[in-house]
Amino acid sequence: MRIIADVIALVVVFFAMPGAGFGLEKADMVVVVKSESRLYLKCDGQIISEYHVVFGPEPEGHKLQEGDGKTPEGKYVLDYKNANSDFYKSIHISYPNRADRKRAVRSSVDPGGEIMIHGQKNGAGWLASISKYFNWTQGCIAVSNKAMDEIWQAVDAGTPIEIKP
Repeated sequence: MRIIADVIALVVVFFAMPGAGFGLEKADMVVVVKSESRLYLKCDGQIISEYHVVFGPEPEGHKLQEGDGKTPEGKYVLDYKNANSDFYKSIHISYPNRADRKRAVRSSVDPGGEIMIHGQKNGAGWLASISKYFNWTQGCIAVSNKAMDEIWQAVDAGTPIEIKP
């Protein structure tokens, strides 16, 4: 009876740990480095996973307005997940923030929005091996569907993201 109780206790402790049983560790920070075309999942300051990413057609510089093809730079939050996205799965980035909106007002432009980390366009996942060589989004951060599945599991809504040049 004591052995059964010990086994049950171990199972409870194991499955209570973040990502336990699935080989996943939860990220407490996401960092994207545009010049490296890389997305890093971090936990306690350590890189736990990294992925190749692509951006919009104008990846250099901070997003200033809707339609400029740029991906924002700065500190944001991954504020919600969308399992029914047009692009496999997506995780929304909280762009524009207050500073982005102020900048847009001063320039009399629309800052845009709906910036996401997402997988491939639904029905076009087979293009991932080719599309990884091109910046094809409208300013989002795109990964393969396989990478999106891993990121989806490792990142919870509310996780901070920093997008660097």
